[in-house]
Amino acid sequence: MPAAPHGTLPSLVTPFTAAGDVDTASLERLARHVLDLGADGLVALGTTGEAALLTEAERRTVLDVVRGVASGAGVPLVVGAGAMGTAATVAEARERAPLADALLVVVPYYLRPSDEAVLDHFRDVAAAVDVPLVPYNVPYRTAKELRVETLLELLDLDGVATMKHCPGALDHATLRLLAETRTPVLCGDDALAYPMARLGAAGAISTTALLAPAPRTLPEHNALLPLADALFAEPSPAVVKACLARLGVIGDPGVRTPLRAPRPESVRRALDAYSALDAASAAARAACGSA
Repeated sequence: MPAAPHGTLPSLVTPFTAAGDVDTASLERLARHVLDLGADGLVALGTTGEAALLTEAERRTVLDVVRGVASGAGVPLVVGAGAMGTAATVAEARERAPLADALLVVVPYYLRPSDEAVLDHFRDVAAAVDVPLVPYNVPYRTAKELRVETLLELLDLDGVATMKHCPGALDHATLRLLAETRTPVLCGDDALAYPMARLGAAGAISTTALLAPAPRTLPEHNALLPLADALFAEPSPAVVKACLARLGVIGDPGVRTPLRAPRPESVRRALDAYSALDAASAAARAACGSA
């Protein structure tokens, strides 16, 4: 199996033009922007990319653009592929695997299948494709809480390279998972990226990394936390898209319904946090230069 994705993996938004089409120029600029910030790979067609709100033709356009950037930079591309049912997930996985280095596959949502059925689901998907899977465990979205024993078994399945784990908090199950697994785990909660890295996580799939490098020290984590909190003050990716547009990285901040444009105060709070972070980074660089 290829090396598991690791390090900082920004989850790309899908920029739209003012007319509502996929803005390929902005998407390519964004992908190059995050690589300039130090990203170790790219994630396309995740929740942050509004994948569920795109047409199949638009998803293919996104993949073509991001695959080109990833291949040119020599970094892995992780592609979202997952549905409520196993057959639909297998179909998506087979369609997207040729352009992916790994597939980000969400735990089946809403139906709340048994833990054993979830394991069967991932076995079936893994058997259907030739690229590794990154199970996406996000119980506060899927309404399916997996036992820690199941998470450990899931990480041991053939074809599973790592897991995007979004616990919402550093609970006991997460502590056990990181302590007992033999397979790398990626943090999926931006505010927990640094604490989970200190506990053994291999990196993070991150929205905040669209704007700022991942924290490597406690002071960097503390400085980044207000930005991470601000970006999720409203349903993502509305706030981060507004910030990226204000900074000139993408051309338009638009999101698709049922999402809506964020309140101005939410965007202002995020931009203020970004400016404070940028100022703190500049001061740290100056201090290092004078030492």
